[in-house]
Amino acid sequence: MSEDIRNALKSGMIVRVHQIIKDVNKKGEERQRIQMFEGQVLAVKHGNEAGATVTVRKVSNGVGVEKIFPIHSPLIEKIELVREMKVKQGRAYYLRSHKKKLKEVKKPTAKA
Repeated sequence: MSEDIRNALKSGMIVRVHQIIKDVNKKGEERQRIQMFEGQVLAVKHGNEAGATVTVRKVSNGVGVEKIFPIHSPLIEKIELVREMKVKQGRAYYLRSHKKKLKEVKKPTAKA
């Protein structure tokens, strides 16, 4: 489940974005860590070109938080799929005020 899905992002997916954060301590030493942001994709803009972005939304302590990530940035280590939900539109901005539960997309199972 740890594969990178940058080129297959769609709205409605629940993804985990691994972002590299650079911290500087009091001595001026720089250190890197990876911070994860897990939420639902609202929109994917500009396809696969260099400036492509993805808008991810989550609810943290009752407050909605949205972040816009550049897909091809070197600071984004990977984007992994958690679940895929069924949505009505390509850019699902209606999910900001949508209270109903979304249905999960069933993946076809391969029979041997």
